[in-house]
Amino acid sequence: MKIGSDIVKVYKDVHIWVGIVCGLMLFIAFYAGAITIFEKPLERWATPPSTLSPPPPLEDAEKLLAAVLAAHPQAAQRYSIVVNPVPDQPARVIWSERGARPRQQIEYGASFAADGSLQVEKLRKAQAAQMVDRMHQFVGLPLPDGIARYIMGAVALAYAVALLSGLIVLLPTLVTDVFALRIGKNIKRMWLDAHNALGIFSLPFHLVIALTSVVFAFHDPFYDSQAKALYGGQINWGEHEEAPTGSAPLPASQLLQQANAQLPGFEVYRFGFQRNRDGQLEASIVGLDVRRGARGRTYMQTHLDPFTGTIDTHDLPGHMDGWSESVNAFFALHFGSYGGNPVRWLYVLMGLAGAALFYTGNLLWVESRRRKQRGAATVEQKRSVRVLAVLTVGVALGCVAGLSTSIAAAKWLPSRVDDLMFWHEAIYYVVFFAAVGWALLRGAARSAGELLWLCALTTLLIPLSSLAGVWGIGGTWNHAGSAAIDLTALAAVPVLLLLARHSRRRMREGRADSVWSADMLPTVHATAKGALQSAD
Repeated sequence: MKIGSDIVKVYKDVHIWVGIVCGLMLFIAFYAGAITIFEKPLERWATPPSTLSPPPPLEDAEKLLAAVLAAHPQAAQRYSIVVNPVPDQPARVIWSERGARPRQQIEYGASFAADGSLQVEKLRKAQAAQMVDRMHQFVGLPLPDGIARYIMGAVALAYAVALLSGLIVLLPTLVTDVFALRIGKNIKRMWLDAHNALGIFSLPFHLVIALTSVVFAFHDPFYDSQAKALYGGQINWGEHEEAPTGSAPLPASQLLQQANAQLPGFEVYRFGFQRNRDGQLEASIVGLDVRRGARGRTYMQTHLDPFTGTIDTHDLPGHMDGWSESVNAFFALHFGSYGGNPVRWLYVLMGLAGAALFYTGNLLWVESRRRKQRGAATVEQKRSVRVLAVLTVGVALGCVAGLSTSIAAAKWLPSRVDDLMFWHEAIYYVVFFAAVGWALLRGAARSAGELLWLCALTTLLIPLSSLAGVWGIGGTWNHAGSAAIDLTALAAVPVLLLLARHSRRRMREGRADSVWSADMLPTVHATAKGALQSAD
């Protein structure tokens, strides 16, 4: 395909500068996003075991609920009956109360002790998975959600522009370049081949992620504008005009029977109940149909009449109208919540490949602006080149080390602190900014290998923390059957060590005029240097 060189140059400039401005934030979003694909296993791995007695049978849930409401009447405002308790939801009856911080919700669970008395426990639900998801959603920015969300949306929009402009740049040489991976002394060519291959083969995935991220970020302004333009200021979401009424809700066991009859193949996780502003009881059903793509990462949810057991299916995939199904498909495509574990693992690999795409893009920019040696003279690279190289190393590896450290801390924090999310985020940012500072202090060449060693060590802390839990060291614990997280982290350690080894080799043996060489010296003209030596 023939495209004018002037057009290619314009799109190349757009691609380069959009990538440079947004690349490091997108690295964080994609690396953290790859981890969030298995949010539920991570949440269970990181949640400490409950001290409650085993939950009573589902048929006794109403008896337990009555005891909870007698002792804690505030629980009537919002509570859940769990069908199959799991480590992160270990109680049959769970309710939430407001915490000290704005929008903070504290969860409590209840069971019956051996003597029949009521047991109540403040649930120490893990925040590690939520912290990783926050880094993914807000591209690692330590800003209020309302501000970070719009910045993320702008970055995602720019990211879509970079994808399309990069495709236009590559079109003239698509056939010859896309299948080439030329490994040799020409480092710039090697990184360009890798960057192009990653971009082309994952282009549909990246376009979906970019467009859905824009919608997620500007969700409220889009709907506000739509409401004003098309619906007279208020969108009707199909909510119930009247809340369901009755003398008493059906027992949870009967609600489960009704759900199984109305939704074959739908696995019910829990029933949620809450009082609306008029004091009327409303209910919802939460579960998953693995045959359908879910709007959430790990669950589906819709309304339920607690007095009759009738389920409002219009919010469930497979029961929606055409428009709602298309909107649901966008969510499922973004979260990878379809196709089971094979698709999830594919999304993990695509997320890591996306992070590599932005990393190699920065390396290309650095290499393309390298001032090369001429004769015996040495050169000093431009400040912009050195700064980007340092930030690329510090931000990318600081993100990896920060997330690994914060995840590993999930085994140690619950027995020591109350505000788990605050401490998870604090640990991440301390490690992250320390890594960036270290890269600034040591330079890109030296810090790359050193920070990769740090990434390997912090990632190794994840299975070591579980091992400490086997022995009960320092209040840690370990759940049976939660080895998948530990094995995945353990598999990443030798990869990081191998990258550290290659970084150190590049630092020692690479060209002296490169920012990746420890031997790079300030610019000194050869004759001036010789004159100084003669004077000595």
